[in-house]
Amino acid sequence: MHKFLITGYAGFIGSHLTEKLLSEGFEIVGIDDFNDYYDPKIKEQNISSFKTSKNFNHYRLDIRNKASIDEVFAKHKPNTVIHLAARAGVRPSLLDPILYEEVNVLGTLNLLDACRKNNCEKFIFGSSSSVYGECKNIPFKETESDLKPISPYGVTKLSGERHCYTFHHLYKIPIVCLRFFTVYGPRQRPDLAIHKFTKLIEEGKAVPVFGDGMYKRDFTYITEIIDGIMGSVNYNKTGFEIFNLGESKTTSVIDLVKLIENATGKKAVIDWQQAQPGDVPITYADVGKAEKLLGYKARTTPEEGIKKFVEWYKNQLLAIGY
Repeated sequence: MHKFLITGYAGFIGSHLTEKLLSEGFEIVGIDDFNDYYDPKIKEQNISSFKTSKNFNHYRLDIRNKASIDEVFAKHKPNTVIHLAARAGVRPSLLDPILYEEVNVLGTLNLLDACRKNNCEKFIFGSSSSVYGECKNIPFKETESDLKPISPYGVTKLSGERHCYTFHHLYKIPIVCLRFFTVYGPRQRPDLAIHKFTKLIEEGKAVPVFGDGMYKRDFTYITEIIDGIMGSVNYNKTGFEIFNLGESKTTSVIDLVKLIENATGKKAVIDWQQAQPGDVPITYADVGKAEKLLGYKARTTPEEGIKKFVEWYKNQLLAIGY
């Protein structure tokens, strides 16, 4: 049986992916440290549907712990590694860049080295649109050579991609790097805009909007991201590739607020604030390469996706008795 090792398995994207692969009969080894970036109880809820699966082994450990990583790899010998674990978020990375460097770069190196020593068949790296920084060529293409991230988080993701290429070049490990563009949907982290705005609007509290509200993001629904990862699992035409996974549309922050207003049936109170350092004015994915080589297809419009998210959010409140 093909065996996957998934880091960050209890997080937003990781839990959806683990659920998907288990439903298809694969064996999964999960690694997650359940850190306090947000309430670990949320991760416990994320994995509640599959944590007792007979094909699921999981470990609570930090990817910075090389000895523990090596032990897990030596014991389970995974065929494919899907590396989603990371310290996430642009703004928090400005406050603690050392932590982001240690987890996102050293942690990735530990996993790549374990793959090398255990002859893994494939490594899939969860990267980010943040690597593009204030890229002037829009929409963003994977062929963009002048990459200048403007946050420590973005730098760590670009560093991870560079290490991936080096390990492919030196040790011939087949590697795919996936640049995710603002992923949202059920189980989205509570610190991200769609989740945070929905909560504030539902509670009648002020929504912080930075700058003029015209910053634009390429919002990507979770099912598309999972489809893109699955396409990467099956991709074998070349030994190293980078793919954008986005919606290939943009929505301004103020229009996002309007979509949430429509979905909740409530009016937002806007708290206008100064623009934040590290925030880029636009993210916009060219997904032509993923469409051609992975069979990727962005199907969920922001209007549809926001409605689905708000419905999930309200059901979550009902489940805990609110």
